[in-house]
Amino acid sequence: MKTILFSLPGNQELTAQLAKKMNAEIGECKLRKFPDGESYTRILSDVKGKCVVMVCTLHEPDEKLLPLYFLSHTAKSLGAMCTCLVAPYLAYMRQDKVFHEGEGVTSSYFGKLISGFADSITTIDPHLHRISSLGEVYDIPNRVIRAADAISKYIKENIHNPVLIGPDSESEQWVSDVAKKAGVPFTVLQKVRHGDRDVEVSVPDVEKYKESTPVLVDDIISTARTMIETTEHLKNAGMKPAICIGIHAVFSENAYQDLWDAYVENIITCNTIPHQSNRIDLSDIIAKEVTELMHHT
Repeated sequence: MKTILFSLPGNQELTAQLAKKMNAEIGECKLRKFPDGESYTRILSDVKGKCVVMVCTLHEPDEKLLPLYFLSHTAKSLGAMCTCLVAPYLAYMRQDKVFHEGEGVTSSYFGKLISGFADSITTIDPHLHRISSLGEVYDIPNRVIRAADAISKYIKENIHNPVLIGPDSESEQWVSDVAKKAGVPFTVLQKVRHGDRDVEVSVPDVEKYKESTPVLVDDIISTARTMIETTEHLKNAGMKPAICIGIHAVFSENAYQDLWDAYVENIITCNTIPHQSNRIDLSDIIAKEVTELMHHT
């Protein structure tokens, strides 16, 4: 079965990389707005009997959902065999339970919505907090790609004498996994509470790491508050400026500049959301996983 990729606006670079690696064509479509704000969709390429792959990372998702929905249904009406969604960043994963009376579990609703028009979904490190697998929210075949291997490889090849730093005990599992894969040491900040408002944060074995390059790794950099606070603790402990690595470059409002203004040497992200900090390319693993998933659906 032939594969044809369609790039939703802003995803052209990743789509081009995937098309090359999957030996697939890039489809042409027109997506625009009518003067009244409604979405217009037209597919100009032949999709009959082909598997349509829609590439659309889902940060700021509300604007993207209807064009995706229309594109998928239009492709099917023109004889496409299947429509597969590649969403490197997957939105609406945080509200996975009712926190306050009157709320809805929007992660579940969003999952139903996408499962209603896409035949499969591939994503990277979604925020699975209280959910053990994506299959609990999406009832279509799915692939969850982990960025830890690519991040470890980047650290190994590009950072001199690194030590990975976890901001708290919750991050230990994730940080230790990346450190193990990179073959480098890691440590987790320790909080000692002296009173209600008096919390001392220290770097264990700080003397051992004075000459190391501290590396902070997180899945999503949104407000960057955690990373900024962590760099302050490293500065107070007399360590070198940190290299901050994130998978998803969400960077709300002024977060990117705020992080640069902190005690950092560099900010690096994966290319799941297009951003000037993208340095770690995940297109190889995405192409491989999408191809495998299509053969199984």
